[in-house]
Amino acid sequence: MTVIGDDGLARPTWAATDPLLRDYYDTEWGMPVRDETGLFERLSLEAFQSGLSWATILRKRPAFRAAFDGFDPDTVAAYDEHDVARLMADAGIVRNLRKIEATISNARATVGLREDGGLVDLVWSFKPDRTPAPTSYADAPTTSPKSKALAKALRAKGFVFVGPTTMYALMEAVGIVDTHLVDSHRRGSSGIWT
Repeated sequence: MTVIGDDGLARPTWAATDPLLRDYYDTEWGMPVRDETGLFERLSLEAFQSGLSWATILRKRPAFRAAFDGFDPDTVAAYDEHDVARLMADAGIVRNLRKIEATISNARATVGLREDGGLVDLVWSFKPDRTPAPTSYADAPTTSPKSKALAKALRAKGFVFVGPTTMYALMEAVGIVDTHLVDSHRRGSSGIWT
């Protein structure tokens, strides 16, 4: 179900009131991300979001970017135990040791993937032939055969914190699937799905 905003545009309830979520929904969520750093950032933030609200992660995003050197995979891949200690002391981010270590491991795996075409090509190779057309969030899937296969492929390449639900959220966030509600003003805005 969508809500008509004061600007006359239909958005889901989660993006209807909070200005930060509304801006994210209107400008970024579901738009194609096809650069390595951008995709690594989204993958990392989705892992940090696991078990938390997306609003929490979005509010901390500037601090995450500062703490993780703009999510540059080469820089993060070189982190050592001093960086882990620094990150664990940073109140601006989610201080979860397993997720911090996962981000560093995933940076190393991202760098390693360059020999096989790279993270972007691998993730986008799981784009399905069709996208869902939900009329309510109850209709929107949280996993798919493609997200399960993507999770398995990433794990085989050394990635962690990449379960099927997290990978489906990534696929939604970067435009691989379009789960904007059918009556949302953003439906089809990625240019990938009409």
